[in-house]
Amino acid sequence: MSIKTNKSLTKRLKVTKNGKILSRAPGFNHFNAKQSRTKQLAGKKTNNFNISNKNRRTYLANA
Repeated sequence: MSIKTNKSLTKRLKVTKNGKILSRAPGFNHFNAKQSRTKQLAGKKTNNFNISNKNRRTYLANA
């Protein structure tokens, strides 16, 4: 029996060639018009996504 990948999680993450996992900053999907431009652009930056190896194996089978 093979392990399935959690598709909803993989759509929110990016795995780099060296194996780092990156995610977008939370809370910047909409209603950004009232924010300052610097805060709007800060929401586009990617953050390191810390996940244990056990959970990584469970949710990201192919990564």
